[in-house]
Amino acid sequence: MTGTRTAFTRLAALSPAFTAARAAAAARPATARMLLRPAAVACTHCTRWHSTTTTPSPVHEAAKAIPTMPAVGASPVHEFPSLRYGPAAGLNKNLVPDLKDATPYTTKVPSLPVPPRVKEGKDAAHVTSVAAFDAMWKQSINDPETFFGEHARNMIDWIQPFTKVRHGDFKTGDTAWFVDGTLNMSYNCIDRHALRNPDKVAIICERDDPKDAPVKVTYGELLKRVSQLANCLKEMGLKKGDRVALYMPECPETMIAMLACVRLGLVHSVVFPGFSHEALADRIRDAECKVLITADEAMRGGQRVPLKNVADEALYHTPSVEKVIVFQHTKTNAIKMKAGRDIYWDDAVKPHRPYCAPVPVAAEDPLFMLYTSGSTGQPKGIVHATAGYLLGIMLGGRYGLDIRESDVVAVAASAGWILGASYVVYGPLALGATTIMFESIPTWPTPDRYWSMIERHRATQFFTAPTAIRALRRLGDEHVLKHDLSSLRLIATAGEPINEAAHEWYFNVVGKGKIPVIDTYWQTETGSPCIHTMPGVRPMKRGSATHEFFGTQVAILDPETGHEITEPNVTGVLCYKHPIPSLCRTIFGDHQRYESVYFKEYPGHFFTGDSAYRDEDGYLFVTGRCDDVINTAGHRLGGTELESTLVAHEACAEAAVIGAHDEIKGQAPVAFVTLKPTHIPVDQVPVVLKHHIRGAIGAIAAPKYVIVVDELPKTRSGKIMRRILRKIMDGESHNLGDTSTLADPDVVDKVIKATQEAIAAQDKASSKPKK
Repeated sequence: MTGTRTAFTRLAALSPAFTAARAAAAARPATARMLLRPAAVACTHCTRWHSTTTTPSPVHEAAKAIPTMPAVGASPVHEFPSLRYGPAAGLNKNLVPDLKDATPYTTKVPSLPVPPRVKEGKDAAHVTSVAAFDAMWKQSINDPETFFGEHARNMIDWIQPFTKVRHGDFKTGDTAWFVDGTLNMSYNCIDRHALRNPDKVAIICERDDPKDAPVKVTYGELLKRVSQLANCLKEMGLKKGDRVALYMPECPETMIAMLACVRLGLVHSVVFPGFSHEALADRIRDAECKVLITADEAMRGGQRVPLKNVADEALYHTPSVEKVIVFQHTKTNAIKMKAGRDIYWDDAVKPHRPYCAPVPVAAEDPLFMLYTSGSTGQPKGIVHATAGYLLGIMLGGRYGLDIRESDVVAVAASAGWILGASYVVYGPLALGATTIMFESIPTWPTPDRYWSMIERHRATQFFTAPTAIRALRRLGDEHVLKHDLSSLRLIATAGEPINEAAHEWYFNVVGKGKIPVIDTYWQTETGSPCIHTMPGVRPMKRGSATHEFFGTQVAILDPETGHEITEPNVTGVLCYKHPIPSLCRTIFGDHQRYESVYFKEYPGHFFTGDSAYRDEDGYLFVTGRCDDVINTAGHRLGGTELESTLVAHEACAEAAVIGAHDEIKGQAPVAFVTLKPTHIPVDQVPVVLKHHIRGAIGAIAAPKYVIVVDELPKTRSGKIMRRILRKIMDGESHNLGDTSTLADPDVVDKVIKATQEAIAAQDKASSKPKK
């Protein structure tokens, strides 16, 4: 059996002994179970802990208008469905006494009703009932040829209409859609809107410095500028199928370059502008790109990022690159231009006609490639096909994000990530809306940057990652409350599971309890969301992306046997039963790796690499990566679950929990945390948080160490690099592997130092005789 399966065991039902222990714990008053908080109570309105004598906060007052919230600790992620004590052979009764202080988790996650605003009236979503959505979803599963065929004909402009909808399945690991049709992505995103409404704004670029006026590009202007660059690329000798690398700031020229590539059938590879020269070189070399499009510099949070200088370093190791186009974004003189290879953007495009006929491409021709780093090995060049990807993001945009032509869509993501590619660039433009490209960071120059942007541009949808939500929550409500966000119809999130505290703040403070939080689950590989909270359909449950989206049928599999788990609240491996149009088709240059990674583990299924469970109401909860499961003394604990419990405490801003080697238990949880300002002394935080976990879950889940750090190691997209934390705890800080995606490499040394000091202090404290 491969590594993924051996990392799990079948999760058994609770024994009578443990059930009795739970009942005994439940009989105790709740306040007795909450350590170090004798003067505070859990508010049933806002879920925060505060004294009954203090003045309620604004969020407390706002929350009174919505249904009663559970107390802190009673959240979806606090249920711990994966905490099924003991392997299949039975419960290890020696461990039962350790659980006598456990607070029993709730058996059902409370739901939040669908806000009336998206159910009726002018703001009603495209689908507003469970019955209507379920009928559409069932057709997409049982009759995909009809469902996707009709939507593809109605939503996409074809050059040559298709006659065959789908070919292949997961048994072969090779699928194709609309195989005999031809189209052009650029035409679908620009021409059909520009010809009808050329003066409509297509792109708003929110500059890094809010004092700089936003850059606006109409659909008519976009057609001309894309055509000029496309003609330039054509003159350089590029032809359909050639690869072009983009290493660009978040500016309209990035979108123009992407659209110029797909207008000619070129395959673009957008590299996040914060990546190092090594990471850039790896991606250019793997894709064998002939042209690099970059800029002199990027601006981010008031800081200059020397893109051209970084690119020059990478180009020493990328012999395939023949030409480099340089956009003068900041117009700095601190760059070098290589004669015969480098040319400034303006010089390259000005000689060319502002119209270029779109090249017909086959539905299955590659559209773009986007690299995912993974935890080890060479980054994977994920290849998406033209027609399937386009249909997937249009379905997700229309039905999932309720995007309309009159909308202004604000998605805070880089075009170098799948969220940015799908819902900053292609999705909104394909649907004829206005899209906002955000160049800066959410806290610069002030912590209200997102909210100011939404108010000024009257954004209708806002989409960001849980990492950003947690960081902004930490800074306080006042930065949100001073802005008019009434234009928003929904707020969305993706990238990782959102914990209860962040969801509560996002819903109550940002959304005022009046608009839905659209939680989504998807991957670079899927191109568009696969599990999707639908506006106007089902009540929300915090921590759940709700239900499968069109075409997706989830299978939660026993990790050892591969059999489907049908009972609720049992965690297994998250897989898909059927292909969807937007699913990637291969890994560039290594189709065998594609088959091995996604189809070999569980034949007949697509393996996501994540774990999940379905509750008694059918809601899906993703609990984390399969390799984030911590096996401690025979019990399986989800790292995401422990993290959500930690951040529910007033002192904890962010948390990353990993499993570290333990001579007795095999593995023990170790928590790395950043803090919020509280009355609790920093040196007491580890003790407080250990007691918090013990009281909320049980002694078995208490971290062996709680390590307070100033900042967690994160990728440029904001994801915590738990792999690095594992290496540090395993004593392998000298062998961290690929760190090119780190946002701030200096954080690692600080984390190493903090880890050493915390372990020494906590080992010393635990060795003292108990009084």
